[in-house]
Amino acid sequence: MLKKKTGQLTGELAYGITSRPASEASPQRLLEINRGHWVIENRCHYVIDWNFDEDRSRIRSGHGPENVSRLRRFAVSLILCKPGRKVAETLRRLNRNVRTVFDYLLMSENSRRLPCARSAAAATAASQ
Repeated sequence: MLKKKTGQLTGELAYGITSRPASEASPQRLLEINRGHWVIENRCHYVIDWNFDEDRSRIRSGHGPENVSRLRRFAVSLILCKPGRKVAETLRRLNRNVRTVFDYLLMSENSRRLPCARSAAAATAASQ
């Protein structure tokens, strides 16, 4: 690790506990597993927490937390389905503008249908 102020290079020791046998627990393999976990964390949970501030949600009773969490994940998946859009940018654009939301979701007669990059790829793969 490089210290910002001094520019000094330091070492960091990390311990991990695993249930894998020694033959499957090489340092490289454990690092791959750990990085794979953080890829999921950064792609899903970080995006939702950053854009919806989910960790500070006050919805705590009944099925409310699970239902709202599913709605947030659904919203993020809809935004990521359209090519070239960032979640935060799209949420700012759609914020408090019902007409724009309806157009985005293709719920009005004037909406222009744009193909979903993921759906188009899946349809192409399925047809082959």
